[in-house]
Amino acid sequence: MTPRPLLLLPLLLLAGCGSDTTRALGLTRDAPDEFQVVTRAPLSIPPSIGDLPTPRPGAQRPQELTARESGESTLAPAAALGEGRRSRPTGAEAALLAQAGRASGASSTGNIRRQVDEESLRLDRPRQNVVERLMFWQDPPRPGTVLDPQREAQRLRENSALGRSPEDGETPIIQRRQRGLLDGLF
Repeated sequence: MTPRPLLLLPLLLLAGCGSDTTRALGLTRDAPDEFQVVTRAPLSIPPSIGDLPTPRPGAQRPQELTARESGESTLAPAAALGEGRRSRPTGAEAALLAQAGRASGASSTGNIRRQVDEESLRLDRPRQNVVERLMFWQDPPRPGTVLDPQREAQRLRENSALGRSPEDGETPIIQRRQRGLLDGLF
């Protein structure tokens, strides 16, 4: 064989080792999803086989806790053990829970995961007009105000020299100019 085909052979072998190939050969490790990890209650042998209930396919195991019960037992072990458990919250507890619900703006739908996703999406992706969406190559302006570092340092030195509080005076910021409709096209 000539040297050129010998050099191409390792390249072909290397190209065959893509992520799909390594996954198919079992050479990659996939970490479990932390939200899908399920703990199972330990198996135990009953005192007599006759006491076992008849198995029902698809039914929950009798010794297994629901997700709510598992969370309660983690946060309040006394409640899970049945110690000090009341059927209804006291008047003070009910008032506190009602006040907390109103203060947090909790919705009555109960789908907090969807509500958090919607709020995060609004913060991550600010609304853009049609022209801004069409000019995808431009970077969007950064959020927030930009502090002028030289003028701010000078203001702080002056306040320190005069014995005033660092909060005294106006904080100098850099004003961004408003972009025109055709800015950045050329």
